[in-house]
Amino acid sequence: MADFKIAPSISSADFAILGPEVDNVLKSGADIVHFDVMDNHYVPNLTIGPLVCDALRKHGVTAEIDVHLMVKPVDRIIPDFAAAGASYITFHPEASEHIDRTLQMIRELGCKSGLVFNPATPLDCLKHVLDKVDVILLMSVNPGFGGQSFIPETLNKLREARKIIDDSGFDIRLEIDGGVKVDNIREIAEAGADMFVAGSAIFNAKNDKDANVYDTVIKQMRDELAKA
Repeated sequence: MADFKIAPSISSADFAILGPEVDNVLKSGADIVHFDVMDNHYVPNLTIGPLVCDALRKHGVTAEIDVHLMVKPVDRIIPDFAAAGASYITFHPEASEHIDRTLQMIRELGCKSGLVFNPATPLDCLKHVLDKVDVILLMSVNPGFGGQSFIPETLNKLREARKIIDDSGFDIRLEIDGGVKVDNIREIAEAGADMFVAGSAIFNAKNDKDANVYDTVIKQMRDELAKA
């Protein structure tokens, strides 16, 4: 079976108790902590910065932290997240004047590097930088807000990206972000994804007593992935 990774997006967590929220979701079987970093410029929202990443590391989080930068320009903030404990740093090609240079910078700072593609952004630039990419992240919603529905055309784009990765011979993860839920995660995996960002589908899960049931949702996702 493929080495599938589940990466809950903390943008949907309760920030008043963020440390315990992250602890609980990791104890429930999540693999990676996903950061959605928005600047109210490249995308129409404002979220978190490197201080939150640093705070979670100081809290005791040892899992990989996957930082998705929806920030333009992007180069200035990358060293701050690397110093704060990021494991992956991904960015949008449109946010960098020199994509190759930005990817090199991320790796030189000791992090895994990646490119993020919006729903209507073609994958063309990938062929020039595959040797510097550790993860390809496809947005299956338009970035900026949580809780959006999965855009079905992304399945075709996943298949295209999977072929590019397989043909390249490089060890590159294929990540998906946006509208990932229990009822579509298997189809997404079958299209080629192996790393799944889910925010509201996990953190907004409630039972009748209004308690978080992260372990139930993550187990349901694992069960679906086992069928892929």
